[in-house]
Amino acid sequence: MPDAEQSPDLATLRAEYGVAGLDELSADPDPWAQWRRWFDDAVAAGLHEPNAMVVATVDADGRPSARTVLLKGVGPDGFRFFTNTASRKGAALAVHAGCALLFPWHPLERQVRVEGVAVPLSEEDVAAYFASRPRGSQVGAWASPQSQVVAGRDELDVRYREVEERFAAQDVPVPPEWGGYRVVPDRFEFWQGRPGRMHDRLRYTATEAGWTIDRLAP
Repeated sequence: MPDAEQSPDLATLRAEYGVAGLDELSADPDPWAQWRRWFDDAVAAGLHEPNAMVVATVDADGRPSARTVLLKGVGPDGFRFFTNTASRKGAALAVHAGCALLFPWHPLERQVRVEGVAVPLSEEDVAAYFASRPRGSQVGAWASPQSQVVAGRDELDVRYREVEERFAAQDVPVPPEWGGYRVVPDRFEFWQGRPGRMHDRLRYTATEAGWTIDRLAP
């Protein structure tokens, strides 16, 4: 355990927010357009990996888990990401397609929460994206039994070298367990930090008539 005298007092770690606000008049009535506006702001601000998002799932036993992945596509049909479908997240989505995303744009004092359902991408979509990946990442997709217990780093290094040798004279094909998902949202929440912890929270909910917007108390 760290020395208590050297560790910061967690109760005193705080920052005052207030670089911007978000109200119903300035927010776009379309959550996709609002998300794109904020994403473009994150890119323009030079944030490190602005497409990083947390994906939260729940498994067959009701146990939640979360991890950070990279968003690799977005449009009216959903948010796209790719992964090993035999991983923990893949196994969870196989039994509970409902999931949540979080875009944590801390330097802008913003976050976006998304809730929806994950739909597996087609083999064609998966193959097209896999072909665009750097070769090292393609090799790694074969070498890593994602989320499975391994003996140590040496085992992973050996597996990587074996895959390199196996596909040395050819393109690396898509691993059989590798795939992707399209998260179709039915709810967005845009969060903007404000002074005194009186943050702005606008929730968009999908209805048959379109999107409704509600303000939530901070």
